[in-house]
Amino acid sequence: MEFLCWNRPSREDQKKCLDKCGTFNYDTEYRGATAYSLKQDTQLTKRGFFVNHSRVLVGSGSAAFEKGKKALQTWRHFSLNWTFVDPKSRIGVGEKFCVCVKEFLPWVMMPLQVLYVNDQTKNKDKGMMASFSFGSGTLQGHLLAGEERFSISLDENDKVWYEILSISKPAHFLSFVGYPYVLLRQKSFAHQSNVKNAFLHGHLTEEVYMRSPLDRFILTFIIMCDCVLFA
Repeated sequence: MEFLCWNRPSREDQKKCLDKCGTFNYDTEYRGATAYSLKQDTQLTKRGFFVNHSRVLVGSGSAAFEKGKKALQTWRHFSLNWTFVDPKSRIGVGEKFCVCVKEFLPWVMMPLQVLYVNDQTKNKDKGMMASFSFGSGTLQGHLLAGEERFSISLDENDKVWYEILSISKPAHFLSFVGYPYVLLRQKSFAHQSNVKNAFLHGHLTEEVYMRSPLDRFILTFIIMCDCVLFA
């Protein structure tokens, strides 16, 4: 079951997709996995999941954090020319939404459901720390199986970080055959979304690690780049 649309999907198109999609398309034991750090976790790759993580410094101070939090809550991280989420989609446990992706001629609607939402504030001697995050899992009809977390956090050094963490593996013949392309798309989204969220100060420091089930060893790397975005 695939959800295709020849034009940019309307809210009605997305509603029909969500009405038909059913339940999650991956095992219960992995649900909520992205709520925790997976940097040292090797079991997921042994089970065929690709782990993708990206973390970017987007600013400093509480004002920057609140701006980033608002951006996540209104799905601005998906406001790219080839993918979007309806900005009125609610972020709450159990809520369903569609990620709409332009692939060559048709649009593909990929259904997900919010698994958890964390909104925390802590008072420390050095100041206030805060974080907002939510994770969602793929539903029947999605080309991939897995989940993804988006988060914005203010740390003890007053720095604001935007983070993406996902686990995925093919859930359809098309995605299995074209999995290298799918992974490239995921990497492209993570980078473009990171750059878009660096609007807070126009300055980007990015950390990335990936682990692939295609390798029999852990492929882990850190990319540290420090560049001014807006020339």
